[in-house]
Amino acid sequence: MNENAFWQLIDDCTPSTPDPYAEQLAAALTDRLAAGRPAVVIGFAEQLSWALYRLDRKEYGHDLSSDSFLYTRAAVVAAGREVYESVLRDPQLFTPYAADLIWAEGLLYVPDEAYRRITGEAWDRSTRYSYESYSNTAGWADA
Repeated sequence: MNENAFWQLIDDCTPSTPDPYAEQLAAALTDRLAAGRPAVVIGFAEQLSWALYRLDRKEYGHDLSSDSFLYTRAAVVAAGREVYESVLRDPQLFTPYAADLIWAEGLLYVPDEAYRRITGEAWDRSTRYSYESYSNTAGWADA
C-alpha cells in the first residue's frame, strides 16, 4: 500500500458523524482491511507507523506521557491527510490535540485485528518504523 492509498482508505472510512475517539473509523478500517489480503494489512501498518513516526518529534511533545503522545498523534492521523500535512508544516496545529487530549488509540489496533480476522493468527510482525513515542531519535535530537 502506498501513501496515497493509505490516505484514501482513511478518507473512505471516515464516518460522516462526529467520531471523537476515531472508534467508528477504526472499526470501518478494520472491516475494510479484513476483507482483503494480509499484504494489504501489512502495507497499511507500514504506512500508519511511518505517519506516526513522522509526528514523533520534540516540537509536538508538549510534555505528554508516552501513551498520551502516541494516542494524540494517532488522532492527527485519523483526522485525515489534509490535517496531518498541515500539522507537519506547522507544529502549533498539534497544540489543540495535545491540550484537549484528543485520542485515537483504536487506530493502533486496526492492523492486528484485521490480520487476525484474515489469517486466524495473531499479528506478530514489526514495522520498519516504530510508532512508539520517542523512538524517532532524529526528531528528539537536542531535546
